[in-house]
Amino acid sequence: MLSVGTTMRHVRVAVVGHVEWIDFAAVERVPLAGEIVHAYDWWGEPAGGGGVAAVQLARLAGSANMFTALGDDALGERSRAGLAELGVTVHAERRAEPTRRGFTFLDATGERTITTLGERLAPRGSDALPWAALAQADAVYVTAGDAAAVRHARAARVLVATPRAGMVLEAVAADAVVYSAYDALERDVATSLRPAPALLVATEGVAGGSWRAADGKEGRWAAATLPGPLVDLFGAGDSFAAGLTYGLGERQSVEDALALAARCGAWCASGRGPYGGQLRAA
Repeated sequence: MLSVGTTMRHVRVAVVGHVEWIDFAAVERVPLAGEIVHAYDWWGEPAGGGGVAAVQLARLAGSANMFTALGDDALGERSRAGLAELGVTVHAERRAEPTRRGFTFLDATGERTITTLGERLAPRGSDALPWAALAQADAVYVTAGDAAAVRHARAARVLVATPRAGMVLEAVAADAVVYSAYDALERDVATSLRPAPALLVATEGVAGGSWRAADGKEGRWAAATLPGPLVDLFGAGDSFAAGLTYGLGERQSVEDALALAARCGAWCASGRGPYGGQLRAA
């Protein structure tokens, strides 16, 4: 469970969650209904909340394990290979359903507009994955999975989750749940979980955010200054959550872990797509 102490030399981290193949199109602005716009840049890569967080964790810790499910298709294989190239060790159950994909506009203001195609594939605790390895993890971040998968994740010393994983999070007592203060669905799930998480973290974009611990302590943090111009916000929230997971896994104080998380979000927003600017350990 969550504790504060001395810094560790090596932090073992993992993600239990989902991966989606995303096609990106950089445009001056999102088209109006019936309008055609020209993209000045475009590409595709594996993403989704779990994938983005896993890469950010790998860049902080040197490596990261990803427990997920992928379709038995070409996009599933491309997603596995792409994450491996980015430093993630992928443990994936193959499903008959297609790998979920999505399309994202990245506009000149830095905003991202996302459309997902297909059902999200999530790991199940009954999948033949090396779940026992999670007992050796310092911190795990959960974005998707069934109750049995969440219980496997709870074997780690620190468990951080997004409310997008759903009410299956009530299968365990989470150390921290990170949600957007402006997203009613995320806020409602996060604040209604029983047992209540030891730490609730509410992000507010450029306003920073607030946190509240189960023991009544609370506080705020300021958004980090971007290291360069804002490029796009895709993956900034997932990178923030990964930074918090790493910081808590390293036994940082809540305040220090949130400061690191804020830097991760800011650095991500300064690079193209989810991986162009993510913060590295160096």
